[in-house]
Amino acid sequence: MGMPALACRVDSAVPPPGYSAFIAGENSLATAVPFSSSTTTGAAAVDSTNSNSTHWSPAHSSTLYRIDSWGAPYFAVNDSGNITVRPHGSSTLSHQEIDLLKVVKKVSDPKSVGGLGLQMPLIVRFPDVLKNRLESLQSAFVSAIQTQGYESRYQGVYPVKCNQDRFVVEDIVKFGTPFRFGLEAGSKPELLLAMSCLCKGNPEALLICNGFKDAEYISLALLARKFQFNTAIVLEQEEEVKLVIDISKKLSVRPVIGLRAKLRTKHSGHFGSTSGEKGKFGLTTNHILRVVKDLLDSDMLDCLQLLHFHIGSQIPSTALLQDGVSEAAQIYSELTRLGADMKVIDIGGGLGIDYDSSKSGNSDLSVSYGLEEYASTVVNAIRVVCDRKSVKHPIICSESGRAIVSHHSVLIFEAMSTTDTAPSMNQINLPFIELSEDARSDYWNMSDAVMRHDNETCLFYADQLKQRCVEQFKEGSLGIEQLAAVDGLFDLVTKIIVGTEPVRTYLVNLSIFTSIPDFWSIDQIFPIVPIHRLDQKPEVKAILSDLTCDSDGKIDKFIGGEANLPLHKPGNGQYYLGMFLGGAYQEALGGVHNLFGSPSVVTVLQSDGPHSFAITHAMPGPSCADVLRVMQHEPKLMFENIKHRAEEFCGIDAGSCLACAVARSFHNMPYLEPGSSCSLTAMNNGGFYYCNEEDYYAGSETGANEDEHWSYCFA
Repeated sequence: MGMPALACRVDSAVPPPGYSAFIAGENSLATAVPFSSSTTTGAAAVDSTNSNSTHWSPAHSSTLYRIDSWGAPYFAVNDSGNITVRPHGSSTLSHQEIDLLKVVKKVSDPKSVGGLGLQMPLIVRFPDVLKNRLESLQSAFVSAIQTQGYESRYQGVYPVKCNQDRFVVEDIVKFGTPFRFGLEAGSKPELLLAMSCLCKGNPEALLICNGFKDAEYISLALLARKFQFNTAIVLEQEEEVKLVIDISKKLSVRPVIGLRAKLRTKHSGHFGSTSGEKGKFGLTTNHILRVVKDLLDSDMLDCLQLLHFHIGSQIPSTALLQDGVSEAAQIYSELTRLGADMKVIDIGGGLGIDYDSSKSGNSDLSVSYGLEEYASTVVNAIRVVCDRKSVKHPIICSESGRAIVSHHSVLIFEAMSTTDTAPSMNQINLPFIELSEDARSDYWNMSDAVMRHDNETCLFYADQLKQRCVEQFKEGSLGIEQLAAVDGLFDLVTKIIVGTEPVRTYLVNLSIFTSIPDFWSIDQIFPIVPIHRLDQKPEVKAILSDLTCDSDGKIDKFIGGEANLPLHKPGNGQYYLGMFLGGAYQEALGGVHNLFGSPSVVTVLQSDGPHSFAITHAMPGPSCADVLRVMQHEPKLMFENIKHRAEEFCGIDAGSCLACAVARSFHNMPYLEPGSSCSLTAMNNGGFYYCNEEDYYAGSETGANEDEHWSYCFA
């Protein structure tokens, strides 16, 4: 491929160097060689290992996107190149795997062809995965207890703050009933939620009450105890003990009390900020001793039965875990010595997720252990200390929310469009333009470098030429057509010399602030992968830009330390991407920036039907009217105002019909609808509009309940 030359008006009679060769199609540039780098990207690694292969297979995609590392045993790629869900983990049989693309088609296809007609984006929940995670955690602790001869049991709780969705919490209670699995609450509404859900749970399941408390919170917790829930009130502040003592006496309830201790053990990184002596929560040793004295003076020291602590989320290594649990076990033993009737040690959360597949103990995005190693470390640390102190082994409780719910849901969204790539040779129309003296000099130097096959110098002068032309444009001495030609030339020079396509931006039908808030707020990275076309080689390096009018609404960091994501070129059909391991926190933390609401949600169970799955629950995402109500607007009143305005300026008949189209927008989700069309047609351009009523109903079904349709919308 030859290098195009840029002609200058001032010397138009003299062909610039290389111009003749370019016209003749000769190659005037050295062979493209990528610039050296100290690290090899995932895409480069795959390219190098398959450089001699002419066939791209799903296995290549699995390696490229590291699916076997972060996704095992729940996610894989099938022979069709689609992501599959293995709902029972490693026990999943081949015929039980669920093809995600088939789920998306069933959900998004119109009702007229057997689909559900829901709009994207979409959260797909897999309760079978949730059940497997819960059982795997329980099994890991049971195995460690049996192996080490531990003389008590494991009895976990789920911290509902991770995902308070009703169906998620109810499923956890149901799946955890055989092994007394309970719930943890950190606020009054979470406590009410937990009380309601545990009505159908195991009577011995723990109800742990954490968080800062007032009299009402403590009263609710004590009433839960009166209702025969296995409730424990964990003191976060010293002042709370007096409230518990006073209110329990008024209600004639003998409480079970726990203490949250501030450990000296602390891990570095973002998630360690809530641990250590300076942490936000818990009691120091002096606080603990004063609480013990207050309980002793009130003849309630026997009520103190639980010790709670939290090293921090995403504990990176078992070495840190061992250190923290051992310290807590010492405090537990001391409380026993002081006369408390200690029975439970609650190790809090911290069981981490390997988001980036690195298996690293030095990252907030990964951990260097698995479930079995985690459980074994905890059991061993408590057993050693208690045996040394001749203390009875306590019940071990954990609050492992992230590890339980992260895998069970997948966020699926569409890539709507993409920025253009660098133009090809025949697409660049380089006119003879006026250049400044300095820009002209840059051009000749660049052309000379082309002839010498000096790629580095060529790039330098190409960039300098572009910058000088930008300055000329700002001064008004260069037109936009000429500037565009220079931009195209620079992009082409870069593409030829560097040997790679520039990074493209894919617009995605999503709000990062609503659906992936942790990426925006704390740089949390999640695996993002196309859910189909994985039997084809991705040829584009991309970043993702969401629909919001905010410069932070983009994803430009990906697992493996990558600054771009390999994607396929847009085709004729929809292109779906999936974000994985996002089942914890994202839904609870998401906002309504730009008034984009939460996604549609479906629940999918493995079944023995023809497609291996059944959709058991479907909920459309909030409509425009719904998100407007969140900000205290009243959609019906808004519609009336708009309708009156339309009738005033367009006439009664046309205005009413136009207002009908506005009503349709109130009922639809805020996100883009690919392939949608306008339901209004102007007849003979004479001010009369025809409104397709069937199209109105088709749209409104996707975003509102039937009882929310406004019959007076049709004039």
